[in-house]
Amino acid sequence: MAEYVPSPVKWAADQVALYESSGGTEGITLLDTGLPVIIVTHRGNKTGAVRKTPLMRVKDGGGYVLVGSRGGAPAHPVWVHNLRTDPSVQIQDKTEVFSMRVREVQGADERARLWALAVEAFPPYKDYRNKTERLIPVFLAEPA
Repeated sequence: MAEYVPSPVKWAADQVALYESSGGTEGITLLDTGLPVIIVTHRGNKTGAVRKTPLMRVKDGGGYVLVGSRGGAPAHPVWVHNLRTDPSVQIQDKTEVFSMRVREVQGADERARLWALAVEAFPPYKDYRNKTERLIPVFLAEPA
């Protein structure tokens, strides 16, 4: 397996380190918000390195909704390109780890339904959408 390369974003790297070192019993909420996060393990689209990204925990039945908001920034987060290149991921939700496959949501009805779930789980997504002109990517991770 390729080498794990921590995020250059300090808070994200620290969150992953705490989450994993505790076996999923600590670091399971976003900073001081109290809102739950998952860790998505994926492969870098250029380097092939293992990457780990903390994302908001948005459940849809047995799957997870992954939102490429990057706080409403003008460009997609790098992990969006990684998932488009290699849809095989692992998701750690507290102490459980799942092998999953992602697909980018294209249909308007499904996207609207999943977006509503995401906003319910993390209300700032609504503001992020208004801060950017790009269409924020939405992925659905489902059991492999």
